[in-house]
Amino acid sequence: MTRRRFLQWAMTLVLSPRLGRAWAAGCRSDDRLAVVPAGPFWMGSDAKERAYAYRIGGEAARRDRWFDAELRRQRLTVESYAIDRYLVTNEDYQRFIRQTGHRAPFISDEEYRRQGYLVHPYEKVRPYLWRDRRHPEGRGLHPVVLVSLGDALAYARWRGEQEDRRYRLPTEAEWEKTARGTEGRYFPWGNRWRPEYANAEYRVGGTTEVGSYPQGVSPYGCFDMAGNVFEWTSSEFADGKAVIKGGGSWDDQPGICRAAARHGRVKEARHILLGFRCVCEMDAASVR
Repeated sequence: MTRRRFLQWAMTLVLSPRLGRAWAAGCRSDDRLAVVPAGPFWMGSDAKERAYAYRIGGEAARRDRWFDAELRRQRLTVESYAIDRYLVTNEDYQRFIRQTGHRAPFISDEEYRRQGYLVHPYEKVRPYLWRDRRHPEGRGLHPVVLVSLGDALAYARWRGEQEDRRYRLPTEAEWEKTARGTEGRYFPWGNRWRPEYANAEYRVGGTTEVGSYPQGVSPYGCFDMAGNVFEWTSSEFADGKAVIKGGGSWDDQPGICRAAARHGRVKEARHILLGFRCVCEMDAASVR
């Protein structure tokens, strides 16, 4: 573990003391996982939150009313789970494809155009393309992108086999509770946008190493739950599209960087704005 990662881990132990209690209870957790105990939380948004999101969300959001389709604020309960503190990185994913022969993250110019979602020209995609099954140089600790839902699920299954655990993608509810806690915060840190707390608004111009914004840590000690990249979940819309969460990405306006924001993508989509993190299933008794 690097010195920077060690310091981040130490800080999250202070911010999330439940992890220490879970260790004492015999939970098979580690510094990569944050324990989220069972219980209720506030999910979705109300009129006040959506009004704030439109004020800070940019002209396109206001014109097309992006946030009107969000789930209405409601009290939900989820069972306990453990979730990755960090997004799955290029280094993590490279170990997976080397051991399994799974395809490397890549999309051709033709595939990219056929897929749609042309937020950026293909020239912007090139720095994220893998060559000879190796991740882009200097981006080992950046979140892996250009992976489909199926790719993410395959990684989770493989990881479970390596660690004798059960890994999967988070549900939308699990992801949102992790990001905003039980109080229904707009952002992981509170209800006011803080640009220095997240990689967003095109200030950097691309992905950053996971955990680079420790001030933006979530109530359970998870990083990059606002900005950097969107994330796959296991939930889906009625039309079959997967629910995408992530509190926005590195090029998004603050309004879409809220935990309640949501949109859908076809499950085969591969994009430079889209990565994932995993959930480890666990016995609820282990976090009591």
